[in-house]
Amino acid sequence: MSKRPPRTPRSGVISNGRALRPARSAGAARPSRDPAHRPASVQASDPGSFASQWGWDRPFEVYEDFDLPTYVGPSTFSNLPWITDPAELRARKVDVAIVGAPFDDMVTHRPGARFGPRAIRGAQNSSGSLNSLQLDVRPFEELTVVDAGDANIVPARFDRGHAMIFRKVREVAATGAIPIVFGGDHSITWPSASAVAEVRRPGSIGIVHFDAHADTAPDSFGQLAGHGSPMRRLIESGAVLGRNFVQVGLRGYWPPVEVLDWMREHELRWHLMTEIEERGAEAVIDDAIAEALDGPDSIYLSVDIDVVDPGSAPGTGTPEPGGMLPRELLRAVRRIVGKVELAGMDIVEVSPPYDWAESTAMIANRCALEAISALAVKHRDGGAVRHVAPAPRTRAAARA
Repeated sequence: MSKRPPRTPRSGVISNGRALRPARSAGAARPSRDPAHRPASVQASDPGSFASQWGWDRPFEVYEDFDLPTYVGPSTFSNLPWITDPAELRARKVDVAIVGAPFDDMVTHRPGARFGPRAIRGAQNSSGSLNSLQLDVRPFEELTVVDAGDANIVPARFDRGHAMIFRKVREVAATGAIPIVFGGDHSITWPSASAVAEVRRPGSIGIVHFDAHADTAPDSFGQLAGHGSPMRRLIESGAVLGRNFVQVGLRGYWPPVEVLDWMREHELRWHLMTEIEERGAEAVIDDAIAEALDGPDSIYLSVDIDVVDPGSAPGTGTPEPGGMLPRELLRAVRRIVGKVELAGMDIVEVSPPYDWAESTAMIANRCALEAISALAVKHRDGGAVRHVAPAPRTRAAARA
């Protein structure tokens, strides 16, 4: 006859007077064999009646914030340090800084991209010292990468929002770090790329733009700052020259003939999705890289997540069927960043309310990781990543 287990009263003490304790195998400190998540220390609790009763006073490993799972602690990109002070960014010689632009006041269809930066930061299940299988590099060991926080955005103030994004990106770029900006709707590219151009030199940067839409409208219902017009505003302002624009993935039923004529007049170059279907993504990206290197000193990469087919990326404001596959986009980001001098980047139009299973946010997150990994390869191989502003010319040099 089997022995019945002793009945456990509410006090947690069985009849022989011994406290119930979890099995030792269920916890306690043990050597970690996980090279990506090394414990920082082993700590025991101060003895006490409850701690001793349940085994909570035993020594357990304590991990640094960077090595904790991504769902623990503050939501920063890859659990990286949250450093918003430009002086600290400069002192640390930060290579790449994540910037949030939680702004969607300029959408013309589905809203929600203001929640994009938080969703992109959180759409990651790996932490610690990551290892890129695609590029065989440990990006956070090669580069100094931080999360520089968000622009100081409030709702319903589009002019203020754009001003705050411009100031935030400019102060980050001025430290020498490469800003990777999480939007937000695509109107944020106007202030963001303008800020990078001002730091580098207006007219010296080019833009490689992945999108289902050209975003070169003269206005949206009379609004000049809408998310359908940022590329036009950049060209008209002189921040970026039209001939230094390369667009990839355009499809659907916009823009109209008049806008395409304007794009031709200003020498923009673009590759329709039908070209990718006919020639393949590899060939088109090869051409886009060659065009991007034809003139500009450095490249600003803008990724509208709706370039991806909505079957894979449904969480966006203006989805257009027939887009790129996630693997095509991620490979394109790796190759472009590996070939050009990256001045800045944004990833926009992620709208979490329309996402499912975080699939759209994860693609956006991986776009950032692929870009950072490509920069890490460049750094490992002896290339420069940080921007070093040229020394000002002296009067003697100017006279010479």
